[in-house]
Amino acid sequence: MSAARKHTALPKAQILIEALPWLTRHNGKNVVIKFGGNAMIDDELKAAFAQDVVFLRHAGLKPVVVHGGGPQISAQLDKQGLVSEFKAGLRVTTPEAMDVVRMVLAGQVQRELVGLLNQHGPLAVGMTGEDAHTITATQHRPVIDGEAVDIGRVGEITAIDTGAIQALLDDGRIPVISSIARSAEDNHVYNVNADTAAAALAAALGAETLMVLTDVEGLYEDWPNSDDVISRLTATELEKLLPDLSSGMVPKMQGCLHAVRNGVETARVIDGRVQHSILLEIFTDEGIGTMVVPDATPAAQTGDEGES
Repeated sequence: MSAARKHTALPKAQILIEALPWLTRHNGKNVVIKFGGNAMIDDELKAAFAQDVVFLRHAGLKPVVVHGGGPQISAQLDKQGLVSEFKAGLRVTTPEAMDVVRMVLAGQVQRELVGLLNQHGPLAVGMTGEDAHTITATQHRPVIDGEAVDIGRVGEITAIDTGAIQALLDDGRIPVISSIARSAEDNHVYNVNADTAAAALAAALGAETLMVLTDVEGLYEDWPNSDDVISRLTATELEKLLPDLSSGMVPKMQGCLHAVRNGVETARVIDGRVQHSILLEIFTDEGIGTMVVPDATPAAQTGDEGES
């Protein structure tokens, strides 16, 4: 019996040992995770996401979760008979729509996520960008056909204050942040793109890693002609690709670019449709998705984690 037990346990031991270099490297480091896509609406993926984040916390990392809630916001606007309109890829947000956005993000999506995380212990604390002036914004006016257009309560980040987040991290908690912010100019509350908010927070927190969950395998090399994923690229290489990317990937990749240009060591876009994709990306040799690194990556860091 003992020989059989050893045999069945060995693969588990090998998996744990494979994670050792990454556990050592990431210990005590901040990691910001943007929660979105299918992972946000599929119950099994939601549960796996919560397990991954709690695992990171118990493995010695300091995770911070940032979320949006596009599908849930659209559903609630429909219920209330409010039309969802988009311009330049952004939701036109009237004051009435902003009330719905705030209610859905802070009162529904955030609460559910906090609840899933806290099934594993008293870990998660929900907050919004409004709390303790964590995110300050001004009205964002996208330029369409050469003119700045008013799309309502859509915010552009002007300042980040990480004090409240840092206090929670120091206390061993997992901050879960809704991407809404208040303006110092007009005191209105604004809806901020969650990819942009996650990148700004990662930079301000000096995070080691920004991870953006999405509904594709990563950044494709030659979409739609090929489904080959670029496993690793530098900031400059990414910047050259930005003009040709699909509109949905632009804020994600701009966020990755902002992060690595502002002190974050790696930014990754990973497939949130894969259960435990976060653990696969951080703790295995294979990694999944696309990793962006700063241009001046020291030789010691080349061949780093996440490469396929």
